[in-house]
Amino acid sequence: MIILTGGAGFIGSCFLWKLNQEGIKDILVVDHLNNSEKWKNLIGKNYHDYIQKNDFFNAVISRQVPKPQAIVHLGACSSTTLSDADYYIKNNYEYSKVLALWAFELRIPFVYASSAATYGNGEFGYDEDMSKIRNLSPLNMYGFSKHMFDLWLLNNNYADRATGVKFFNVFGPNEYHKGDMRSMICKNFDDVLDKGIIKLFKSYNTNYPDGAQRRDFVYIKDVVNVLWFLLKNPSKTGIFNLGTGKSRTWNDIAKSMFIVAGKKLNIEYIDMPNSLKSKYQYFTEAKMYNLKSIGYDKPFIELEDSVKDYCYYLKNKSYL
Repeated sequence: MIILTGGAGFIGSCFLWKLNQEGIKDILVVDHLNNSEKWKNLIGKNYHDYIQKNDFFNAVISRQVPKPQAIVHLGACSSTTLSDADYYIKNNYEYSKVLALWAFELRIPFVYASSAATYGNGEFGYDEDMSKIRNLSPLNMYGFSKHMFDLWLLNNNYADRATGVKFFNVFGPNEYHKGDMRSMICKNFDDVLDKGIIKLFKSYNTNYPDGAQRRDFVYIKDVVNVLWFLLKNPSKTGIFNLGTGKSRTWNDIAKSMFIVAGKKLNIEYIDMPNSLKSKYQYFTEAKMYNLKSIGYDKPFIELEDSVKDYCYYLKNKSYL
């Protein structure tokens, strides 16, 4: 049995799809469905059982969960705008510590989601050098909660017993339930298709013109391929970036969407909310040395091809 937390969420449900594609069905899905529509991400998937995250946490504490083959811990609060720091600590940090210690006790693989948000403004670069982790300065509480767990592993000499994945800007099917945390592609596709316009944030950094802010956008189909590789190679522990290694602009994405829609490019640059200005990352680009060093050599899908593929799902309102 594989335990998959966050299994009804965006990345989790797509990884569940990938596991099914590989013939794996003995999976315990852990999540918190609340009042969102992420339950739809589970339709058509094969798994042994489902359990709510709080019930699962209590069962782990009392050691009432059968020993799994591996734990893939993707469950977390990924909002970058909530103000409840205590919730982030309990949900993203303390929960992760309990699962990790259980996995170490059982001597089973523990793969977990970190985040590129831990890098903050990138003043110390975007590589996974363990010696630089303590210097990182996340810009929001979400990034800080992920950073705290990375530091906990490092401070307790557990880094070689876990496999952390720092996700950069992941986009693709199954993110429909995420509200404001959806990718720009998901939020704007209907406007491009129906109104022939897209709205992007203005830049407040003179080094980046409007729409030329750069991010490392990585498609979900590439992400699940990497996660599968890491799960199959449990001896390859440490922290790994998961981007493409090539930053692109928001304008690049907009252009790709208009090409798919068969419409003339029409971008309106709008004011950024004041609440985001101090927390906004103008540039991210994953250094992919660690992943390449352990033998992952599958090429990543080009941005234009990824956007085209994703727009097919958006047009048909379909899921992985």
